[in-house]
Amino acid sequence: MKAVRKYLDKVKPQFQKGGRFEKFHSTFDAFETFLFVPDTVTIKGSHIRDPLDMKRTMSVVIIALMPALLFGMWNVGYQYHLSVGSEAGIWENFWFGFLKVLPIIIVSYVSGLGVEFIFAQYRGHEVNEGFLVSGMLIPLIVPVNIPLWMVAVATIFAVTIGKEAFGGTGMNIFNPALLTRAFLFFAYPAQITGDLVWISGLTGNAQVVDGFSGATPLSSAALGMFDKIPPLSDLFFGFIPGSIGETSKLAILIGAFILLATGIGSWRIMLSTLLGGIIMTLIFNAFGANEYMKIDALTQIMLGGFLFGAVFMATDPVTASQTNRGKWIYGFLTGVFAILIRVFNPAYPEGMMLAILLMNTFAPLIDYYVVQANIKKRLKRVKLAVENK
Repeated sequence: MKAVRKYLDKVKPQFQKGGRFEKFHSTFDAFETFLFVPDTVTIKGSHIRDPLDMKRTMSVVIIALMPALLFGMWNVGYQYHLSVGSEAGIWENFWFGFLKVLPIIIVSYVSGLGVEFIFAQYRGHEVNEGFLVSGMLIPLIVPVNIPLWMVAVATIFAVTIGKEAFGGTGMNIFNPALLTRAFLFFAYPAQITGDLVWISGLTGNAQVVDGFSGATPLSSAALGMFDKIPPLSDLFFGFIPGSIGETSKLAILIGAFILLATGIGSWRIMLSTLLGGIIMTLIFNAFGANEYMKIDALTQIMLGGFLFGAVFMATDPVTASQTNRGKWIYGFLTGVFAILIRVFNPAYPEGMMLAILLMNTFAPLIDYYVVQANIKKRLKRVKLAVENK
């Protein structure tokens, strides 16, 4: 790394004001600060000393996503070989999935970071770090069969309209990764719904072994085929079709532990989201008006991307509530709406996506009323103290 540091110091003047490539200062700064901690410090006024900058924080989130990504790659190969009736080992399954998932990751980063770099150069600002995580989340929440050009179009739309239009990282209202999935869902529904989109290489004319459908447990539930929902062990470990990174709840929980242990993920949002989903499910269980309402709480949490959304999406520090009390409200309502959408509107079986996007909209309003309530409470306390003197 010393050699890299010396080389960067050597060429750095060329990218600074007056240098030959000063117009590309934002690009150079992005690569330099990604490799090394920035040497800039606050020289006046109040400031906080912290070894973690935004890039390092985003790097921890990416590490937390690795278990879901690695298992997702293996599961892609496993589901494919299962569908065609062939035997394959662990390494063979993983390598097959690696070759299928890697292009999606590359397209996600190239298209998303391309937009970020263009806006940074145009504005003369530093390149924001937020897409380091969004670029990894996007491949994990889409089907493996999604065409690469659709990934590029949806990512460019999400970053341009959902993020840069609001001012860039820290200013966006909606989670960019979820906005990408929403764009795909409404613009290209045939490529993100159905049975065969979750199994690599399969199309409408594909020959699969008898008894294999490729349907996800959530789509089976939405169609009323509750006997097709796999056992809890398969749902937990992830031996099921689904989005690349959402199938293994064990891998997601490992990621949640990393986020909580490092203090980066909000335990309030994670816990309240789970509570909201469980309580809403228990209410439905009490009524039992249809078979979907009778699904137990643990199974509901294991279905689809509920747990993935609770750990990695709802906790987005930019689009979630900022106040502690607001986080409880935000997370609880996210879990409630996710189950409500699933049960009452089977046309959108993955209710977690719409629930989080809906609560992204209301997060600032929740914080506003929480802050106003605190102000009124303190003013009342001061008034009582004055009157008692």
